[in-house]
Amino acid sequence: MSRANKTVRPKFAREGFFGRLSYFSARALANLRQNVFVSIVTVGTISLALLIAALFLLVYVNLEGMALGWSDKVQVTAYFDREPSPLAVSALKGQVKALPGTAKVVFVSQADAEKRLRSRLKGQESLLEGITPEVLPASLEISLDRSHRESAQVASYVSALRRIQGITEVQYGEEWVQRFNSFMNLFRLMGALLGSFLALTVLFIVSNTIKLTIYARREELELLGLVGATRLFIKAPFLIEGVLQGALGAVLSLLALFACYYAFLENAGSFLGVNPAAAGLCFLPLPHLAAILGGGVLLGFIGSLTSLRRFVHL
Repeated sequence: MSRANKTVRPKFAREGFFGRLSYFSARALANLRQNVFVSIVTVGTISLALLIAALFLLVYVNLEGMALGWSDKVQVTAYFDREPSPLAVSALKGQVKALPGTAKVVFVSQADAEKRLRSRLKGQESLLEGITPEVLPASLEISLDRSHRESAQVASYVSALRRIQGITEVQYGEEWVQRFNSFMNLFRLMGALLGSFLALTVLFIVSNTIKLTIYARREELELLGLVGATRLFIKAPFLIEGVLQGALGAVLSLLALFACYYAFLENAGSFLGVNPAAAGLCFLPLPHLAAILGGGVLLGFIGSLTSLRRFVHL
């Protein structure tokens, strides 16, 4: 066959991976410009869905931080019928520290207990007339490490603590711990359900947006298939389009989230009577922000891929 009759394969403006990426990105941007209204609606919907999820995540992160602060104050208190000798106190503290989950152990003598009571009832000393240190029990105040503060773990710890000879009673606010853990588990479940619903919503919107673009250019795509265009050549611009929509929606949602957070900080003191600094409120950590951005990109990509698998049969 002569050189003149050979089929010459079209070349990209730049060869190699970056040349292809530049060409496909330009095609994706052209698609977005040709369907401006649909693209704006899609990006806006993605932004709204991710903003709702991000707001929920922000509330959860701060609630969890407050929960850790509260749980640091929750103590297991072991009481004695009679105050043990200093030597016995050392032995008992050693036994308690040997239990898995023990973070800190403090002995409170009967005299210390009386001092605390008088301090708490300052100005009402008449209520303490006739109260002597012998009336109040000595105790061990035990703080648990953060990995042993779930209801089942606390119950197991208390059960082991009661087996130590000399300890007659143990208190740890069982009802409060169970209620709080139930609340946090319910909040996590609600977050998972809401996140799943929003993810499906975004996938549906992105997928249908790409479908509209494909329908509008169906004849062109069929022609490309007939002249031998590869799967990558046809699908890549649409995949990049979905990624761009997801990324832009995620960035807009994070900007809106920061605006909401800043507005709350500015006005919380006036309409809630809460000092955000004293409450320890914080914005989302960097890994969470990266996860939201990555989630937007992933949702856009999957939405595009789902639509292309149904409508581009090559």
